[in-house]
Amino acid sequence: MRSLLGLAALAAVAALAARPSRESPVPVIAAAPTAQPEPEAAAAAPAPAVAPAAAPATRAAIGDCGLDLSAGDRSVRPGDDFFAYANGAWYGSFVIPPDHSSYGPFNTLEELSTERVRALIEAAAAAHPAAGTPAQQIGDYYASFMDSEAIEANGLAPAQADLKRIADATTRDALARLFGQPGFASLFDLDLPADLRNPDRYAVVISESSLGLPDRDYYLKDDPQLRALRDKYVAYVAAMLTLGGSADAAARARDIMALETAAAKVQWPIEKRRDVEATYNPRTRQQLLSLAPGFPWAAFLESAGLGARQELVLAELGAIRDLAQLFGRTPVATLQAWLTFHYLSAHASYLPRRFDAAHFAFYGGALRGQPEQRERWKRAVDDVDAALGEPVGRLYVARYFPPESKVKMLALVGDLLAALNERIDGLDWMTTATKSRAHEKLATFTLKIGYPDEWKDYSALVIRRDDLLGNVRRAAEWHWNYQVARLNKPVDRAEWQMNPQDINAYYNPSNNEVVFPAAILQPPFFDPNADAAVNFGAIGAVIGHEIGHGFDDQGRKFGPDGGLEDWWTPQDARVFTARTVRLIHEYSSFEALPGLKVNGANTIGENIGDLGGLNMAYEAYRISLHGAPAPLLDGLSGAQRFFLAYAQVWRSKYRDGALRELVMSDVHSPDRFRVNGPLPNIDAWYEAFGVQPGDKLYLKPEDRVRIW
Repeated sequence: MRSLLGLAALAAVAALAARPSRESPVPVIAAAPTAQPEPEAAAAAPAPAVAPAAAPATRAAIGDCGLDLSAGDRSVRPGDDFFAYANGAWYGSFVIPPDHSSYGPFNTLEELSTERVRALIEAAAAAHPAAGTPAQQIGDYYASFMDSEAIEANGLAPAQADLKRIADATTRDALARLFGQPGFASLFDLDLPADLRNPDRYAVVISESSLGLPDRDYYLKDDPQLRALRDKYVAYVAAMLTLGGSADAAARARDIMALETAAAKVQWPIEKRRDVEATYNPRTRQQLLSLAPGFPWAAFLESAGLGARQELVLAELGAIRDLAQLFGRTPVATLQAWLTFHYLSAHASYLPRRFDAAHFAFYGGALRGQPEQRERWKRAVDDVDAALGEPVGRLYVARYFPPESKVKMLALVGDLLAALNERIDGLDWMTTATKSRAHEKLATFTLKIGYPDEWKDYSALVIRRDDLLGNVRRAAEWHWNYQVARLNKPVDRAEWQMNPQDINAYYNPSNNEVVFPAAILQPPFFDPNADAAVNFGAIGAVIGHEIGHGFDDQGRKFGPDGGLEDWWTPQDARVFTARTVRLIHEYSSFEALPGLKVNGANTIGENIGDLGGLNMAYEAYRISLHGAPAPLLDGLSGAQRFFLAYAQVWRSKYRDGALRELVMSDVHSPDRFRVNGPLPNIDAWYEAFGVQPGDKLYLKPEDRVRIW
């Protein structure tokens, strides 16, 4: 369904552009006393003959050279389970904080960023800024979220106008109008990204929407745990309707579950939704009406401010047709109840405590196994970031992102691009014609580091200290109207899809760009005082991963200008596809939980990104040595430090519910497999750690997947 803030995702390329580096939650990585490797480790991992060198003069934030050498389990052979070899001691002793469903380095930095942003927000608010200034908007939005007493005293009064709109929507046209409004649920998503084939102009994309459970398989799989979760979901729906004052809440909840189950049956499987060609279907408005006549499209589009739009892009054609039919045969009363439930559920954080507690009990507790809810101030910071991300980001970079960090990152990215250029030249499976186009695409990559060069103007957004729900609604409308207003203008290629304070990164195929917000450029990902091998293995592999998305199974379909085009020879496309199929099979064998295996077809883009990113980063590190031997630090060769740094970036721990959700509804593999999956396909890893036939991760040279 539409996000609460109405922010348009890159609908048809979400799998490419969304969360490429923060591919899943991960565990804490703290500085620890440096320890020498045990003799067995040295025996299992012979280092090449190198000249010993001293550690960097300025101490790294973690250990002496940037590695936490106390984290690994040296009783494990690196060739049997490299994730455990690098992280096993940490994994065995670490306890996930009660307010998290999973934890790792990303979460550590997210917590740090949240604390920093809170201080910035409170300082801004304390200065008593003038009305309409960014400081006033940020401070008053935060204050309105934190005023729990006012929220309790107001009860449901702030929501009554919206709930009345739902109650008054007694015709299908009226319901469709609500579907088109920010802040209300819908069976259809509306997004306004760059057009995939014409990246200099915006498109109106209609796609299937998400439902109350994470993905369609939660409704459809005959699994005891999922059946139990479905029962709890129905109970949650009934509880929320009861809190909202609905009559016959239990019966309405069953109707809502039946509606969502019927919707899930016609929605596309998650792996099919990744296919940018299958989900790019330009149609006129008249063609949409012919395809899916059961839905009041004119009312829907007019309500969204798109009443005059004649050119559209449809994503999941069959699902859109069938969902329109489902809408047409579902009783109006059921659709009203569905809208009411999702309105209350989506706005639970802004309503009295009983709503918030019920929402967390299901989504935090029952779904993800999280014992405690995050403190309200942390959730307040998240909400301010979502509504006013760039004004907050502007404060963040002024305080926490020195210019020299951007310079160093640009140099690192340049090293990775140079390494990929060399690797393309060395590919033995690609023809000269396709290599030439690959070089052309690489040469046009845009780099965005730290923060936008131009900041959005939020001055028209009205934020009031005593009107939390109003702030949420006005922010949603501001973001949506901002996009509608520019729809007929050239694409703003300077725009960012993330905030500087986000612990994340992404590749955007329509802009052919890699983007690294300021907040991720910290240890353990990037430390200017860490050893070069560690930085290349950590942030270098992340950079390489994002660059690699431009050449994964979907990103490779975009040309140098960002447009969807086939620039491959048929022979190269066949060879590439055959190699990706092998990688799909490899990951599909990984079991995350008993009976639950990774969906290799769904995660293939991210897995290609990991494998290609590692290869690029290692090549860049090798080039950076200029032919000199790598120094020996902490008893480890450069190659060993590189691969250990990579593994420690992905050390993580999940609660079972969170891991199940990741496997069933996310395009990323669990972090253990992001380590043990790509490394067995890299020859240098075998050499660095003496991996031999008979080791559990060992692959014969001819069985190793070599793509980029």
